[in-house]
This record gives sequence, C-alpha cells and structure tokens, in this order.
Amino acid sequence: MARRKKIYEGKAKILYEGPEPGTLVQYFKDEGVTPESGAPDVVEGRGVLNNRLSEFFMTGLNAIGVPTHFIRRINMREQLIRAVEIIPLAVVVRNFAAGSMSERLGIAEGTALPRPIVEFYFKDEALGDPLVTEEHVIAFGWAGQQDLDDMVALALRVNDFLSGVMMGVGIRLVDFRIEVGRIWEGDYQRLIVADEISPDSCRLWDMRTGERYGKDAGTEDPAMMAEAHAEVARRLGVLPSNVTHATKPTLIN
Repeated sequence: MARRKKIYEGKAKILYEGPEPGTLVQYFKDEGVTPESGAPDVVEGRGVLNNRLSEFFMTGLNAIGVPTHFIRRINMREQLIRAVEIIPLAVVVRNFAAGSMSERLGIAEGTALPRPIVEFYFKDEALGDPLVTEEHVIAFGWAGQQDLDDMVALALRVNDFLSGVMMGVGIRLVDFRIEVGRIWEGDYQRLIVADEISPDSCRLWDMRTGERYGKDAGTEDPAMMAEAHAEVARRLGVLPSNVTHATKPTLIN
C-alpha cells in the first residue's frame, strides 16, 4: 500500500492527500489541548468519538442544505472531505455568556444573550487567536464584506440546527466554533463549513443539572472530558447507551 502524502498536521487532526482530485482524508487523533492551560493531552478513543460526532453533525447539516466539506466516513478515524481554502478566521456563535465573553464583559456565566452573537477570531496560535472586528478582517484582506455576510448567515444556520438537536437531548448549546472554507464551482465561489464540529469545539451544558459535556468539561482531567464527550454521543444515539468511556467504545454504524 502506497504511503499517503501528508498535507497538514494540527493539534487534533491530520490531513492527507485524497484519492481523487479536490479531496482530502481527515484523520482524527487522540491528542487534543486542554482549553484552560493550552497543555496537550491524549485520551484513548477521543479521535474515534470526534470523527463519528463530526460525521453526525456534518451529515445533518448537509441534509438541510447547509453546505459542508464532509463527503463520507472512511473508517473509525478517517473521513473523506472536500479540499477547501480555509479562511483564517474562527467563527464563534454565542447563545449564552461564558468563557472569554464573561471575562471580557463581566457578564455572569450562563446569562442568556438577547440574540446569538457572532464573533471572529484571527487564527494565529502565536498571538493567542485574538478577537477581531469586521473592520480588521476587511482591512487586512482576510475576507471581503460579502464573505463576512455569508459567514454570519452560515454560522447562524448552523446554530439553529445544533441548538435544536442539542435541545432535543436535554443539552444547552452555550457556544460553538466553526471554520469556513472557500470552494470554486467554475467561476463561482461558495463558502462551506469545514474542519470539524464536535464537543471539542462546543460548550454544552445539561439543561437540568448544568453539568458540562463540551470543551469545558473536566478540563483538569482529560479522562473526565472524554467521558463527558461520550455522554453527548450516547444521547445523540451515536454511542450505545450501555457503553462508558472506561469500556472500549462500540459506535453504531
């Protein structure tokens, strides 16, 4: 079997050259980063869960007409995706105050926002992925005004879908992060959801108890975070209800 060409490796994923032009293979690693400290952590099975959960969300978005890079799952850790030109911005949608918003503005965590708020963060690890305004984005050429309008519209559609799905299983979608990529169809450019959607990119709180299941779940204990992610998978029907992270995950096909 020929060795695949590695295109990119990040904290949690590796991208390989795809089997057809315009495609890539996205591999989900067990490595991640503890949000509070930025320290690396490794949890067995994390990549498998994130692969399957991202597949679940991306498939759902594709089904309702929200375009994504997802084509199909290849195996337990890999999926076939469309190659895109990633816009160097993380797009964050907030429904409730939490994390850096609470710290910046002095708003108590859990406070419902009057409407979903979309924020842009410049993707640069050395700078700590700083919050930027639309003026910064346009002035420095990271995206144009039409791109920004399309990104906001796309993010709000994703928010509607994810909020509904999570509410249906008793989970509050506090906030989430997506990345957006450009694709070309002839001379026509289109923006689509890229990267991943998983508990690693969302804040998810139990609607009744307040227990945290997303990226801020048990950040001091990687195993605790993995079990919280597994609970999300169980509620969504991706992971059998009798399986815990302490056992070997058997994911539903």
